Amino acid sequence: ARYPMVPGHEIIGRVSAVGPAVTSIQVGDAVGVGCMADSCRDCDQCNQGEEQFCRHGVTMTYNGRDRVSGELTLGGYSRAIVVREAFVIALSPTLDLARAAPLLCAGITSWAPLRQYGAGPGTRLGVIGLGGLGHMAVKLGAALGCEVTLITGSADKTADALALGAQQVLVSRDAEAMRAAASSLDLIIDTVPVAHALAPYVKLLDVGGRLVLVGALEEMPPLDAGLLVRGRKQVSGSLIGGIAQTRELLAFCAHKGIYPECEQIRMQDIN
Repeated sequence: ARYPMVPGHEIIGRVSAVGPAVTSIQVGDAVGVGCMADSCRDCDQCNQGEEQFCRHGVTMTYNGRDRVSGELTLGGYSRAIVVREAFVIALSPTLDLARAAPLLCAGITSWAPLRQYGAGPGTRLGVIGLGGLGHMAVKLGAALGCEVTLITGSADKTADALALGAQQVLVSRDAEAMRAAASSLDLIIDTVPVAHALAPYVKLLDVGGRLVLVGALEEMPPLDAGLLVRGRKQVSGSLIGGIAQTRELLAFCAHKGIYPECEQIRMQDIN
C-alpha cells in the first residue's frame, strides 16, 4: 500500500478536460471509470479486450502508479482523476447516474462470469451470498433469463432474494435441503469474501457444471478431487471484466433499468 490512500474504484463523474488526441469523449460528458485507469494496451490479453489480465499489470484507479508520470493514482474520492481515454466509458443518457457507480465493480464482477459461461434462458444459476456482488448476480441472472437460486446461510434473506428476481432460496445450513438440491444447478457464482468449504456447493452442480469464485482472494480449504471428476465439474475464478464487457454491461443495465440497491447520503452528512 502507498499512503495516503482512499480506495475509490466505482467512479461516475463529468469530464473536466481532455488531451489533444482524445476523440471519443468531450468536456462535460457523463462518464464512468472502474477499477482500471490504464494498461499496456499491447499484450495478448489487452488485444483481446481482457485488460484486467494485462501481462504487464494494470494501473489501478487507486494505489497505482501512472505509467508515464510515475504519480500515484488517488481514486474516485479525489477532486479529479486522470485516466487513459480507452478506460473512460461514456454513459447512456438514460442511465441513472446516482445509482450507476457500483455497476463498475460489483456489477461487472458478477456480469463477467455470466457472459463468459453463456448464462441465459435454461441456465440453472446458483448465487452464493446476497451482498454487493450477490444481489447484482441475482438481478443480472434473472434479467438474462436464468432460473436463479439464492444460496444463503440465513432464511431471513428469502423475501429480499425473491424481490430481486430469484425463483427460489436454498438455505445452506439446512442439510436435508442441500441433499435434495444435489445436481440441480449448471452454474454457481460464489460471492463469499472469505475462505470457506467448497464441497457442499460443488455437490449442487449437475454434470459439466461450474462454480466460479468472485469473492474470496485467499487460500481455500482442501477439496476432494473426486467431487470434480465424478461429473466433470469445474471450479474457476473470475476478476472484474474488460472495458468492452463493462460497456456491454452498462448498456444492458440502461436498457433494462437494472441498478444496485443503493443508499444515498447527503454530502453535508459526510465527515
